[in-house]
Amino acid sequence: MLTLTDIQAAALRLHDHLLDTPCVVSKTLSQITGAEVFLKFENLQYTASFKERGACNKLAQLSGAERQRGVIAMSAGNHAQGVAYHAQRLGLRAVIVMPRFTPGVKIERTRGFGAEVLLQGDTLEESRAHALGLAEQEGLVFVHPYDDDAIIAGQGTVALEMLHAVPELDTLVVAVGGGGLIAGMATAARAIKPGIEIVGVQTSRFPAMINAIKGTHHPQGSSTIAEGIAVGTPGVIPQAIIARLVDDLVLVDEGDIEQALVMLLEIEKTLVEGAGAAGLAALLKYPARFKGKKVGLVLCGGNIDPLLLAAIIERGMVRAGRLARIRVSARDVPGSLAQITATVAGAGANIDEVHHQRAFTMLSAQNVDIELVIQTRGREHITQVLKVLRAAGFQAEEQQ
Repeated sequence: MLTLTDIQAAALRLHDHLLDTPCVVSKTLSQITGAEVFLKFENLQYTASFKERGACNKLAQLSGAERQRGVIAMSAGNHAQGVAYHAQRLGLRAVIVMPRFTPGVKIERTRGFGAEVLLQGDTLEESRAHALGLAEQEGLVFVHPYDDDAIIAGQGTVALEMLHAVPELDTLVVAVGGGGLIAGMATAARAIKPGIEIVGVQTSRFPAMINAIKGTHHPQGSSTIAEGIAVGTPGVIPQAIIARLVDDLVLVDEGDIEQALVMLLEIEKTLVEGAGAAGLAALLKYPARFKGKKVGLVLCGGNIDPLLLAAIIERGMVRAGRLARIRVSARDVPGSLAQITATVAGAGANIDEVHHQRAFTMLSAQNVDIELVIQTRGREHITQVLKVLRAAGFQAEEQQ
């Protein structure tokens, strides 16, 4: 059974090989959520994820014969980079099997650490089966991303650092995929501070751990922006620890994660991936549950595809009313568009896109629908722009 002593020993092995990342209060997020929010910036690790803690701890304990054989891992990206980086540092051969859906930024970064990358399977389970087969064929040491005591002990060092930096924390909120991070953190935190509350967060599209622990039957989806916690089968070792030491598990939706990701970028000026935003998503979705508590959140990773990030930011601007689509009906005569754009500009909004709709409309043939995508200061400003357009004699409404 994993103990605090194992995690403390892992911390000694990791010393000087990883960052003791900052754990600091966010005044703005505290005001928004009603809890006193402390952020643990694991996205600042060299591979931009906590995953290299477990990987380093595991590889550091390999025997001479195992080092000669080399290692193999399956991962959607962060565990892959952790294994690849520390294998390179220790001079080991590393083979990484990644699902085909893995973001390109994670694939290229893993290759950059000298690993042999194989894209195999559409799910982590398919990738794992392929990796296990290769391990047997080529005599490689399989490094599991979460179902391994050494991996879990390494991840548990996050809680050691958090409670050393902020001893008064009374709640930890941790993203859950296979369960390695929360299992290690719960083992350490419960031993150091028995009364601490520990809450796990899963995306509603991959609720495997909640189903396993609570006996629920939430359906599983096929994709999520939090691909780092898109695990269909929970780890056996983590599940047993979670059932014993974790107080609760909650679900968040894709929109909750998107909102949290954009808030961290805009307020804290820090970039996280979907899984890294899951903890804040839980605070935003269940504010009453955490109100008044000193809450530690782990920003567990920062590896996100730039194109996905761009889409999330744009969608976030729409939700906040900073980007709006409006439809203006007008006579299809010279000067109408100029009058509309001048009216919008006069109201203090900026135009991103303009599209004339002549065919797909119920207006008379002499009229035209003009769709505008505009930048605004928020919901009240959208209302003001529409009011000014109507006062100028145009029919105008917001499009959802």
